[in-house]
Amino acid sequence: MNHLRVDEGLGGNARLFLFISVTVITVASFLGAAGTLAGNMLLLRLHPYIFFIGFGNLAILILNRYLTAAICPDLGIDPQKQVFYIRAVLFSLLLVTVSVSMEWPFLKALAGLLLIVAVAGPLREIFTRLSIAAIWKEVSMRYYIFDVIFLLVANTGLFTLGLKEAFPDLWIIPFFVTQSSYFLGSSFPLSISVMGFLYTYAWKSSSKKDLSRMLFSIWFYIFVGGVLVFLVVILMGNYLGMMLVSHFLLFGVMALLGSFTLYLYHFFRSQFRHPALAFLLSGLALLFATSGYGIMNIYFLKGIPFGTVPPLPFMRMWIYHSHTHAALLGWITFSFTGMIYIVLPSIVRSNSLEQLGSGLPPSPVLAPKTLANAFRQLAVMLLCATAVLLAFFLYNSLLLAIAGFLFGCSVFYSIVNLRPELYSG
Repeated sequence: MNHLRVDEGLGGNARLFLFISVTVITVASFLGAAGTLAGNMLLLRLHPYIFFIGFGNLAILILNRYLTAAICPDLGIDPQKQVFYIRAVLFSLLLVTVSVSMEWPFLKALAGLLLIVAVAGPLREIFTRLSIAAIWKEVSMRYYIFDVIFLLVANTGLFTLGLKEAFPDLWIIPFFVTQSSYFLGSSFPLSISVMGFLYTYAWKSSSKKDLSRMLFSIWFYIFVGGVLVFLVVILMGNYLGMMLVSHFLLFGVMALLGSFTLYLYHFFRSQFRHPALAFLLSGLALLFATSGYGIMNIYFLKGIPFGTVPPLPFMRMWIYHSHTHAALLGWITFSFTGMIYIVLPSIVRSNSLEQLGSGLPPSPVLAPKTLANAFRQLAVMLLCATAVLLAFFLYNSLLLAIAGFLFGCSVFYSIVNLRPELYSG
């Protein structure tokens, strides 16, 4: 129960974030595995909500705020507000769990409204304490702030989705408000946050700093603009537009993957092995897989209206599931695990953002045993993620359940591995 103790200061809240956020991912994995094994549709419907509402909001409200305040000290962090955000997310999880279990959609709308209020707080602080010019001149800040905006939009989607399910004849709610569009919208803020982190703690301090700044600035417009255009063409059902935008984004992901692989090679050769970079590289590789599955998904989507359930013919649904799981279980989970191995030890050791705000590449602040165990954890996660994608292709429920359960265990190992580092002294 020590994990649940609310401590004063950044260090205590960082430990609390670690325990709750990693537990949320683990529970979502376990529910998905159990639902697959038992054929329980309730668990299968519930587990993506657990991931997006729990981890999606905590990652942006807590972890992303650390990154933002480290760049702009004027923002500051109020530990009591962070505790409020954590409690609001947990209460929203409870509301949605009851809503899905009892089929009371109005509680889903209430959860969305609560999360809108929670996210509006840090967004208001950002725009009242910082000027647009100050935000725009720092590439990382563009990413970090837009992911908060996208999260606000996603939570608005949850609110309207609950209202639509509670009052299906309510004409004012647009046709594109569906469960799938909510999940899709919730994944974007997490992706944008990782992009900002990659720039801050990898290329920003490289020898080609000016070049990396220019490229990431361009990628910001391509990625954020491409995502917005992609949403529009999906809603329009424009097949050619979806194909063009998805291929455009795929080439950008390939460039990121190739350049980060090169950076990682030189970093490990000249400095030391750090698991966080390997987690981020694995996440980018799975983002490449996500893009590939997404293009295949669009190919077989032709002629199917938006919001159709299931979205693809039965024999092609493995593509849809592979696309979503390569993104969530792969790109997002791997990347944020790597971020956690850098951010949280830096905060807890000093109980401040000083080390994090230096913007320097990862340093060996963790014990050699912790670093070695993190690499082993990465290997198990990669094996499980590959098994999950293979299980979808084979339509093998047993393999999918086992791989999902083991993946949840391997993610939870982050708490076990970091405990001696974060709770010593």
